[in-house]
Amino acid sequence: MKLRWQLWTGGMLALALLASACAPSTATPPPVEETAPPATEPATEPPVAGGIDCMGAQPGDTLTVMYQWSGAEEEKINQIFQPFVEACGVEISAESTRDVAVLDTRVQSAPPDLLFWPTTAPLTLYPDQLLDLTDVGAHQENYAGFWIELGSTEDGRWLAVPVKADIKSIIWYSPAQFDAFGYQVPTTFDELNALVEQMVADNNVPWSMGFESDAATGWTGSDFIQDLLLTQQGPAYVMGLIDGSVPYDDAGVVAAYETYVAWASDPAYTVGGADGTVSTGFLDAIYKVFSDPAEAMMVKQSGFAGGEVLSQYPALEYGVDFDFFPFPGAQGMQGGADYLMAFNNTPAASALVAYLTSPEGAAAWAQTGFDLSPNSNAVGQYTDTQLAKKADALAGASGFTPDLGDSIPAPFGLAEWGAIIDTVQGADIPTALAEVAAAQQEALAK
Repeated sequence: MKLRWQLWTGGMLALALLASACAPSTATPPPVEETAPPATEPATEPPVAGGIDCMGAQPGDTLTVMYQWSGAEEEKINQIFQPFVEACGVEISAESTRDVAVLDTRVQSAPPDLLFWPTTAPLTLYPDQLLDLTDVGAHQENYAGFWIELGSTEDGRWLAVPVKADIKSIIWYSPAQFDAFGYQVPTTFDELNALVEQMVADNNVPWSMGFESDAATGWTGSDFIQDLLLTQQGPAYVMGLIDGSVPYDDAGVVAAYETYVAWASDPAYTVGGADGTVSTGFLDAIYKVFSDPAEAMMVKQSGFAGGEVLSQYPALEYGVDFDFFPFPGAQGMQGGADYLMAFNNTPAASALVAYLTSPEGAAAWAQTGFDLSPNSNAVGQYTDTQLAKKADALAGASGFTPDLGDSIPAPFGLAEWGAIIDTVQGADIPTALAEVAAAQQEALAK
């Protein structure tokens, strides 16, 4: 399936774009003593410093990089770069921008040596200018096959490797509350269903599902439905919805909506029933699980929820008062990722690619705590306990899909959010999904 889901992104970015190398140093070899006997010199191995292979890069070489990070995120990526800089003496010249027009101007004139980007859309836009990472020092063996597939073209060229990831397929809860009622963390979807029914029988509300978010109202519902699809259908099915090969009114989508709506519209299953789901802000939905007294037992939300809980309730302790578990039964994870791509194969570029995809780079990323590294060597290296648990969940995933709402064009996405709102409020599910499928077909030209 690979890049088909990116085609709409490439097209839209291309429309937006219409609107709008370092040479290796030459050191003079030391003079040869006249008395030295003639000999054939052995091949010089690339310098390795502290486990970091400099790949022939020399102190003073300049490496150009481009990324979208700024502020605290830029500070973290510089911390991750630091061991490489110290080991090899390479100077990194970085440019931060979120403007795809700026990126395109740079690529067409003087492309950066390396690009870090939050989608793989550049693979569609610049397939002939990006280099196969196997030729630029990347350690492919440190990544799960689905990561390689997401960054590869149909003809098998590996052009993007994920360096940073965030997962959304998790459910937040209070261990103290679970202990008080004798609830066990579910590990399968059947166990989750049974737990939900037990909570209802105990007169506890299982879910807090509020998804009000101004113009983006419905996005948390989309995330929840995507996890249901990952559980009931699998990652390939979700990717089919993104690229249009699976129509949005398919029977599998109808089944996921039926499960979701049954929970999201009933006050016995979610705070406030349908009205509460539609009108409660998505942040307030998080807080309701950890208030005193708690208004619900669980909330499905991505990794940022832990920070929001502490911001609202600073006295709570992670692992005691709040925690999370992977969405039970999901055959893969959904989330976001930032990818590394190469335009130039200088020694410095190869050295940084090799470092970031190596065990040393994985350890630096994990210890810095810049979300998650998909590099398998990062597991066990995190100092933040929440990140360590998320890393274990990601490492155990059998697949990864981008957030559907972030990956489809606006007409399709807006139609989806509208259908979620309407069906929670009682609209007929097949009829609502047929309208979304029409928007999907038009947006993706299927």
